[in-house]
Amino acid sequence: MRNGPCFVCEFVAGAPDAAHVTVYEDDEHIAFLDRYPTVPGKVLVAPRAHIEHAVRDLDESAYLRLMSVVRKVALAVETVVKPERTYLLSLGSQQGNSHLHWHIAGLPAGTPYQQQQFHSLMAENGVLSPTDEEAAAMGERLRAALQG
Repeated sequence: MRNGPCFVCEFVAGAPDAAHVTVYEDDEHIAFLDRYPTVPGKVLVAPRAHIEHAVRDLDESAYLRLMSVVRKVALAVETVVKPERTYLLSLGSQQGNSHLHWHIAGLPAGTPYQQQQFHSLMAENGVLSPTDEEAAAMGERLRAALQG
């Protein structure tokens, strides 16, 4: 993700190599399952437009609309995953993943303290490998929670 085209822009454009399971979309935003989740049901929320800075590149109204989507999707993650805590982070940099996106990660209940917080989000500590069927089922449960 540090080399090549923007993975969010490629996904929004429908590039087959950038496919993800979509859980929410509207005219301005898209939410999709992380392809390399470190916790079950980890979702990324991004503006459809290539925006790089959460503060500088969004006026207050656009920022609040984006954060409303983040909250809505986070509530769906909480309904489906039933986490001990829900982490919301905007990560990325000019060196990689520059497209603004928010990570929504539900910390599984009972996770030992030493494996919580940033530790639970670092791919270096391992990623989950859901099958296509498992990812599709998770996406369906999240979409259903968003409808309810």
